[in-house]
Amino acid sequence: MSTTYKVRAKRWARGWELYIHEVGVTQSRSLGDAEAMVRDYIALDREVSSNSFEVDIIPEVGDGLDEEVVEVRRQVATAAEAQRRAAESLRALAGRLKAKGLTGKDMAVVLGVTPQRVSQLVGKPRKPSVTAIGPSGATSRRLAGRRG
Repeated sequence: MSTTYKVRAKRWARGWELYIHEVGVTQSRSLGDAEAMVRDYIALDREVSSNSFEVDIIPEVGDGLDEEVVEVRRQVATAAEAQRRAAESLRALAGRLKAKGLTGKDMAVVLGVTPQRVSQLVGKPRKPSVTAIGPSGATSRRLAGRRG
């Protein structure tokens, strides 16, 4: 099981101060550079490979916006999960309609989708996309799917 380092990112005049819980503090010019800076810092400090751990960066922008960011990210995660469940249900229903003998065009009308979408639904199953949301729902580079 990989270690996850929590990082609070706070704005300052020249970019972002990165407070790595129980490790130290470093800086980056932008949040886009923050994960690489944190990984380098931890790797040097702990004498480990920079891709041997997870990084959870939580930006703090202040002025009451942090709570709003958490809430909106929670809403986005909830909507993504609802969309994933709806897609599974749609795929399952399309399979049952096909088994009942409906044509692709008829299925499209019944389901309210295009015939091309019906082909996707009843064709080979795809690998599902993965959306990871941290426990706090906060913004995190790790959530963007970027690793080492």
